[in-house]
Amino acid sequence: MDLGLLWDYIKEGFNNPQVPPGLIVSVLLMTLVLGIFEYLVYRYVSKRSFYSKQFNITLAIIPLFIATIIMTLQSNLLITLGTIGALAIIRFRTAIKDPIDMVYLLWSVFIGITCGSGLFEVAIITSLVVTVLLFVLDLLPLRKPPFILVVNASDPEVEKSIVKIIKEGTQYYKVKSRTMSENRYDLVLELKTKDDANLVDTISKLENVNNVSMVAFDGENFS
Repeated sequence: MDLGLLWDYIKEGFNNPQVPPGLIVSVLLMTLVLGIFEYLVYRYVSKRSFYSKQFNITLAIIPLFIATIIMTLQSNLLITLGTIGALAIIRFRTAIKDPIDMVYLLWSVFIGITCGSGLFEVAIITSLVVTVLLFVLDLLPLRKPPFILVVNASDPEVEKSIVKIIKEGTQYYKVKSRTMSENRYDLVLELKTKDDANLVDTISKLENVNNVSMVAFDGENFS
């Protein structure tokens, strides 16, 4: 093998006129800034109990790879065709646990594509608009979520007294399940009330009621 020829090939790879070093540095720098910006937005907006730092780091790193891919595709038609074929066989198996995570993933892809294409203004303005929209929608007041009331009793006849109390102190209620076994009766109800503490206290004082618990339920998470 001719070492001189090998060295020439290596130097050629570092001196591609279609992707000059200045372009690489500027694109990666802008991509990094927007990636960190998205990282901070996700960290601040995310209120989940199990916040994933690894996922958030992934959001900041993905744009760098995508921006580099876009720059590479612009420099060579053969690389473009090869990349399309390679991406066609990639399958991502990680499940999205929260629908909002898909928004952040698409945001990362968007940052990489726009910055890699040199459309910095589009990337910055869109990122700012998305951030404002996320904060505004997150702060919008929503209806108070329903409660899930779980009552453990030793006598199923106590349900009549429980329902009577609930009718007097709630706007809406619905029996979700009844479970009966030897010396044990479990009742689960969905209800809406403005005085949940007083309701739990009143029911807990009924005869044959062993345990009462109430949790808020927004349709996806308990709190």
